[in-house]
Amino acid sequence: MESSVQLPVKHFQQRLFFYSLILYLTHSLPGFAHIGSPGVMVQKEAGKYQVMVSVIPPDVVPGTAKVTIFVEAGRAKTVLARPIYFSSGDEGAPVHDEMKPVAANRFEGVVWMMDSGSSSIELKLDGPDGKASIVVPVLSIPTTMTPMPAGTGLGLAALGVLLVVLFITTVGASLADGTVKPGQSVPVSFRRKRLVGMGIAAILITVGLTGWRAWWTAWANHYRNHELYVALPIHSEVHENAVHQPVLTIRLDTSGFAQGGTKNRRLSFLVPDHGKLMHVFLVRTPGLDAFAHLHPDRDGTTDFRSNVPNLPAGNYLVYADIVFRSGFSETLTDTVAIPGRTQKTGVDSKNRSETDPDDSWLVTEPMGVRSNAVGLPHLDDDMVLCGIPGASSKLADGATMLWTDKPAQVLETGTPYLLKFAVADSLGKPAPLEPYLGMGGHAAIVRSDGTVYIHLHPVGTYSMAAETFLVNRIADTTRSFHYPNAKLFRDSVDRYVSQLKTLPEAEKNAILMASMPPMSHQMKVNNMVEFPYAFPRAGHYRIWVQVKRNGKVLTGVFDTQVKE
Repeated sequence: MESSVQLPVKHFQQRLFFYSLILYLTHSLPGFAHIGSPGVMVQKEAGKYQVMVSVIPPDVVPGTAKVTIFVEAGRAKTVLARPIYFSSGDEGAPVHDEMKPVAANRFEGVVWMMDSGSSSIELKLDGPDGKASIVVPVLSIPTTMTPMPAGTGLGLAALGVLLVVLFITTVGASLADGTVKPGQSVPVSFRRKRLVGMGIAAILITVGLTGWRAWWTAWANHYRNHELYVALPIHSEVHENAVHQPVLTIRLDTSGFAQGGTKNRRLSFLVPDHGKLMHVFLVRTPGLDAFAHLHPDRDGTTDFRSNVPNLPAGNYLVYADIVFRSGFSETLTDTVAIPGRTQKTGVDSKNRSETDPDDSWLVTEPMGVRSNAVGLPHLDDDMVLCGIPGASSKLADGATMLWTDKPAQVLETGTPYLLKFAVADSLGKPAPLEPYLGMGGHAAIVRSDGTVYIHLHPVGTYSMAAETFLVNRIADTTRSFHYPNAKLFRDSVDRYVSQLKTLPEAEKNAILMASMPPMSHQMKVNNMVEFPYAFPRAGHYRIWVQVKRNGKVLTGVFDTQVKE
């Protein structure tokens, strides 16, 4: 269809058991798009409407996705929704379902997701302020096999036994008793005939049930082995190169590809998101006190490499975000040990400059509950902003980042929040921000045990690249999508990513912003950035907020507590 592309581009020592638990939990979680956050949140403007959309996809497919639409601006009378799958496009999509108004400017409903894979939910708004449509990227993939409740199983088993007995006795009666007149005794030969018939019926139903059981077992095994989502395994390590610069290598494990299904990936069809093929977040455990946001270069098809900045030695959680041409996005997880630096290790400014210019890192205080505040929030609650509890974080250039409009010291699970952050210079005046990878800012949120991770953007919890390709797929009139030549596609992507690195910052950001779907989501003040998110589980979380000013990426760090 195309041969080239234009793409959008924790210090307290803890027991070994605790650390092992972190690793276990991290590896045992589904890895699609983010970790431990099953829903998608979008805040966008379309026409005269500004909406926040929450989608909770099903964990079993076919299944229903729960959709909630908050119309924050504009007068909408009706909201329609339908799923559109990448595989079949707009031409193969079902009709829209009407969402039910449940409160002022709030609509809810369910959308049946009948197919697995990369998909989207198209929303159509209509009202006095006109018509508008919004596309929400959603991954419709089965992530679990739900066991049947014990009570239901016992009830069905009893019913099955009853049906089998009724079937066998009915067959026997039809062969013998049906010919006997009322009041007449059943001849011996008829009794024998009835027993033979019942025996044959028992044999037939046994064979049938055995075949059905074999078919069901085979289908369940196929579903488990091929349809149930399995995260793409990766192997991460840090070693020194020829000039003693520590290098992070991430290798995609293709050993399960022969099994097909969800274990397979079209690795040649990775696409850039914000101009990068892979976004890697490193978080040191157990204190979450060292953080890095890196962008490795692709080496071949399965290897990604990045020079490691001046991070302290320790064990790190690895979260690697990638996006495929189909709009399928996932987060790959691993752990890696970064060794201590030796005299030969390159730590001077020259070697540090060899990292990607958009890479950033931060070493800060470990995350932990203060000794006199066990069970209480452990925020840096050092100020009140306009009468609202807030938190602040000192940035590397002397400026201060403020968490503004925080609704409470302890947040609640499942509640959609706008996490708002503002930057003030050393004099306390608003500090204008510059685009960072084509957006106003980025944020990463990690639960204290590593079991929740999310990479946030001002418009939501999804990938911009995924949205681009899904929107384009809807505009495509073909019923099926045909992939271009894999080698040509991969080469064109690599050239595009390499060329972006050579461009001046302003030109690069212009290209990135132009290649993304229109984003009319504007901050009220140019020193502010905000991110929509709903915390999925109770616990303690660390938030890294990344912005750019004066050509430098700056990272603020905040802790918060979330309750049920």
